[in-house]
Amino acid sequence: MDVLADAIEQAFTDAGEIPLGFLFASVKNIGNSEVMVNNVPLAPGDAKSYPFVGKPYTAKSFDPMDSTLHIMYII
Repeated sequence: MDVLADAIEQAFTDAGEIPLGFLFASVKNIGNSEVMVNNVPLAPGDAKSYPFVGKPYTAKSFDPMDSTLHIMYII
């Protein structure tokens, strides 16, 4: 593992996952329809985060479906 954290930030229109081992993540639905994040629906305009808790997270799946997700995570 590197000494410095690496922040990744981008918009997604295809399904994917926040990778195993991330330390913090922020997810916002910037589209016009509901999305799925970690198998939980997220309404348009809503956001959620996975705060730093002192140890890495397991991978979290997401599916923008017909919308767009803005995701920033730190590994």
